[in-house]
Amino acid sequence: MAETQTLDARVAALGGAGAAPRRSLWRRIEPAAWGAGSFVVLLLVWQFVPYFVPLKPGTRLFFTVPSRVAATLWQMIVSGSLWAPLGVSATAFATGLAIAIVVGLPLGILIGRSSLLNAMFDPFITAFNATPRLVFLPLLMLWLGIGLWSKVAIVFIGALFPLLINTYEGVRAADKLLINVVRSFGANEWDIARLVVVPNALPFIVVGLRLAIGRAVLGVVVSEFFGSQEGLGVVMVRAASGFQVDVVFAGLIVFAGLSLLMTGLVKLLEDRMTRWRPGHVNAQ
Repeated sequence: MAETQTLDARVAALGGAGAAPRRSLWRRIEPAAWGAGSFVVLLLVWQFVPYFVPLKPGTRLFFTVPSRVAATLWQMIVSGSLWAPLGVSATAFATGLAIAIVVGLPLGILIGRSSLLNAMFDPFITAFNATPRLVFLPLLMLWLGIGLWSKVAIVFIGALFPLLINTYEGVRAADKLLINVVRSFGANEWDIARLVVVPNALPFIVVGLRLAIGRAVLGVVVSEFFGSQEGLGVVMVRAASGFQVDVVFAGLIVFAGLSLLMTGLVKLLEDRMTRWRPGHVNAQ
């Protein structure tokens, strides 16, 4: 136990850096402020397009503005018609993404550290990653039925490969010199992975998670569009068939908000777990 603590201290000393002055409040909120500002400008332009651009009657039938979408979304929230389909979609999303994380992270680390496993799994990973996910939907519907688990499987397949491949690349990009230094202190493979490989691969893992979240949301939408009887995607399809454009945009906003929320949580997790990096310290 004492040897492990000593090893941890030495590795921390190798990666340590002096603290830099913290950024001002504006410098910290500037990216968010610019992003929010550009989003508000887009909404304003969209809102006033019908007043400045003449639209044909057929186009007006399929056109809506943000104020109508917001009113429709609020009505769906108040009436409770949003929550049941959202719960179905969120369950499929969370379950498929969680399984992808549990499988993808350890497998990416193992493949990155083992040349034998890399040679065994690389052809399958390359082939499945290059295959469009929609191809699997008919087979999964036949095997798992039209319901929750076929959606979970599509979400899992979509989210697994970005996370797996980015974790693998992050492990392969770990500093070989630092690995040799830690090994010279008597570290075993578990210590090397825990102290060097995973911390250095963390930026790659975070990128993989952000991509996986987008693929997971896409998997939910696609599976509910083509192979489901309940869920928010099903509500959007039925609304589109009835020319209810406001409802379609309301569902789109909910899916986009889910993706932004999960991505923001991942970004927050990254900031809290990479405070030790010199680049992160200097940016503060």
